Amino acid sequence: MVFAAPFFALLQADPSAALLKWMDARAQAQLAAREAKIAAIHTPAEADARKRYVRSKILEIIGGLPDYSGPLNARVTGRIDAGQYTIEKIVFESLPRYWVAANAYAPKSAGPHPAILIPMGHWEQGKAAAQRMAGNFALKGFVALAFDPMGQGERLQAYDWRTGKSLAGGATEQHILAGAQSLLVGESFARYRIWDAKRALDYLVSRPDVDSARIGCTGCSGGGTLTTYISALDPRIQVAAPSCYMNSFRLLFSGPVGDSEQSPPGFLAAGLDQTDYVELFAPKPWMITSTEQDFFTPAGAKIVFEEAKQWYRIYGAEDRVAWVVGPGGHGTPLEVREAVYRWMIRWLKNGAGSSKEQDVELRPDHEFRATETGQVSADLKSRDLYEIIREHGEAASGADLVGWLRKRVNHQPPTHVTRGANGEIAFDAGGGMTLHARLVAGVARGGEVTLTIAHPDAPAPAGEKGAVMLFAPRGWPEKPNARLSGAWLANTRAALIGENLPALRAHDILCALDVLAAQPEAAGAAIRLQAQGVSGVWALIAAALDQRISRVSLHRTPYSLRAALSNPLSRDLHDAVIPGMIRIGDLADLAHAIAPRAVEWTDPTDWMGNIVALPGFRYSVFAN
Repeated sequence: MVFAAPFFALLQADPSAALLKWMDARAQAQLAAREAKIAAIHTPAEADARKRYVRSKILEIIGGLPDYSGPLNARVTGRIDAGQYTIEKIVFESLPRYWVAANAYAPKSAGPHPAILIPMGHWEQGKAAAQRMAGNFALKGFVALAFDPMGQGERLQAYDWRTGKSLAGGATEQHILAGAQSLLVGESFARYRIWDAKRALDYLVSRPDVDSARIGCTGCSGGGTLTTYISALDPRIQVAAPSCYMNSFRLLFSGPVGDSEQSPPGFLAAGLDQTDYVELFAPKPWMITSTEQDFFTPAGAKIVFEEAKQWYRIYGAEDRVAWVVGPGGHGTPLEVREAVYRWMIRWLKNGAGSSKEQDVELRPDHEFRATETGQVSADLKSRDLYEIIREHGEAASGADLVGWLRKRVNHQPPTHVTRGANGEIAFDAGGGMTLHARLVAGVARGGEVTLTIAHPDAPAPAGEKGAVMLFAPRGWPEKPNARLSGAWLANTRAALIGENLPALRAHDILCALDVLAAQPEAAGAAIRLQAQGVSGVWALIAAALDQRISRVSLHRTPYSLRAALSNPLSRDLHDAVIPGMIRIGDLADLAHAIAPRAVEWTDPTDWMGNIVALPGFRYSVFAN
């Protein structure tokens, strides 16, 4: 161990910025390795082999698709006469007792017609936002189907009839909360979004007025995401046109990384980028659309398009991939809408018809409702997604939890340890990630020292007799990105590159333990680990993996991971989830693994921060 005499800065101004820099370096290296593999592909046979790998890997990282082939139980609940076309109000079951509300825009002329599946972006009103484009498709001789995503329109999760809103907040927050729950059982939220699209497509091709051999798909933003997914994975889609989504993670990773459906865990680590979806679809026609001021920037879309153009050249089909950039910000301006109409008419109607947009009567959102109350949970007793995730995660493997965690934490001792004159300590926790700690409050002299998960600038805990080391794992403390889902963004980025922040932070704690144990103040002392809130989960993992921790003191730490599946709401769950852990064991199992060493757990909480009365825990007493 090396001690530095000169005083050095204790902390970076923003620990999350240092973490992002570290993760982005990993991401760019993974993307560079991928690009080298793509550059080596020159023949259709080589391209087809790559496509087989990409398809299997995408399905693997999302946890596969649901194994269900039950009836759709679709029915029309109402109709709107829109002149030359009819808007049908439809409900169908995606999974048992998991209902979807949709609208089908159908020409009144005789079919069968080509059809367009329209997944929706993160607009709160859901399918009603599609009425201009869907109406125009119907006027141009297509059947168009728009359906509500989970968390939008008539499918709000945690719906509160008293307020008519979701207790979780907006659509994106509902997706991110479900994303953490999905990870808990070892899958990606994207699988459920893709499955909804597949079932919507099942319904669309079942209609007698639809030509199932001529199906296109287009959507914007989150709808662009789902257009990308379902088109790449379902061979029934013949033409694709995602809007305001496609970008290379070369630019996207450190920028506007999408929510849980848009960022499958391990995606970059598997050697993938968004262009792989286009290449999986090749040589069928694919058009990317962007807007000039979008946060999904044209520069990032250009990277995707340029590579895709080379890929389509392998198949002799360069004319089947295109890119259109329209004016304005995030959305589909007229120029983009007409480009999409033109693309679909070209490939699904042999170019017969005009791409010029026509006026349609725009109606208020409530007129598109397929249920009386406007919520499938109220009218059809539809389940929330958390209930399906919980059901899917009920089976336990019986594997050794500690051994399973040891592989994922993969602790290696720290390097480049330096110590300043006032107890400041810095060390490399691996891969160039520098972390900081501060040793305060005296000498143990053979008694006990405490490792406390807290900002190194924080005051030392009151009442401690021995030395205390204050330590912050990588990227922590962090600013929350949302009211309930907390710092989901850093966790999502880590997952993309094949890392897991809770496991890395348990590793960081073990590195801090290595450093503390080597300090003169800790000579011959027992080491107590102290944490509160969700950081207590990392502390439990670290203590289960290292016998040098003599006891663990937790305060207001959630008592169970499985409890996070008991309702649709949680706080900071992403900060605690190691994918699939709930199939191996729970936090009580970690406490048992730590025994006979003590786990002093005060005021255990649920995942909303409420103290829960349970046997075997300690509770604070408040009186005045």
